[in-house]
Amino acid sequence: MGEFTNKIDFEVLVMVQNANPNGDPLNGNRPRETYDGYGEISDVCIKRKIRNRLQDMGENIFVQSEERSDDECKSLSDRAKSNEEMQKAQKDKDWEAYAKVACRTWIDVRSFGQVFAFSGKTKKEAVSIGIRGPVSLHSGFSVLPVSIDSMQITKSVNSEEKEDKVARMGMKHKVHSALYVVKGSINHQLAEKTGFSDEDAEKIKEALRTLFVNDSSSARPDGSMEVCRVYWWKHNCPMGQYSSAKVHRLVKVTAKVDDPKSFEDYEIIIESLPDLELEEIEGI
Repeated sequence: MGEFTNKIDFEVLVMVQNANPNGDPLNGNRPRETYDGYGEISDVCIKRKIRNRLQDMGENIFVQSEERSDDECKSLSDRAKSNEEMQKAQKDKDWEAYAKVACRTWIDVRSFGQVFAFSGKTKKEAVSIGIRGPVSLHSGFSVLPVSIDSMQITKSVNSEEKEDKVARMGMKHKVHSALYVVKGSINHQLAEKTGFSDEDAEKIKEALRTLFVNDSSSARPDGSMEVCRVYWWKHNCPMGQYSSAKVHRLVKVTAKVDDPKSFEDYEIIIESLPDLELEEIEGI
């Protein structure tokens, strides 16, 4: 496995049209909103999609969705116990070796970090290890306050014969049209600790470019979620010559019309900083 050379910052522009990008289970699964009415996609949601894309690309993933499990493990504990090297390190109480094996085995562990906190029959069998990953993500926020459409739906077929034959009501929500901005960074110091490499960074970039491939659902039909642009800045030194906050402010997004309905209705201005390399990538 190679090394990670220099700090990276990135920004992703996501267009949402008639979809629920991230439902809030505490609010009837309505699309997430800030108190100011701006749409929000949680960082956890984005990481889930990145993991799914990496798994589609053939990478080993520790935090797998249950319906996408490719190793027959029923839980994270089972997946960790299936690794013989980790079990040996646990038996020897060599927690540094335990973490190194986990990072080497699963790309999401060496990217995002992971907390291994599993109980055991005895204290000796219990595990509690925290790994900090170099890839950090902000929640995604819409450029403008979002308009949410809600419709009432009915279930006209019973799941079981014994159910009463009555129509059951439900609600379905969607964001009419909005452009979301997702920001992130890759830290060199933490990459050194987990073994994250430049090759891994390229895989993260490709996952971001194709974020919504194989992600369609009733709430997000194919074509309703689109990565329009990925902006990828590579610094010229390991720690980075600029702060991530300063880099992320280089992207200026404004609406060209009062009610933007497509990506073309937004004006994107990319400012620059001396000696900071920018790669602009079109999404898929």
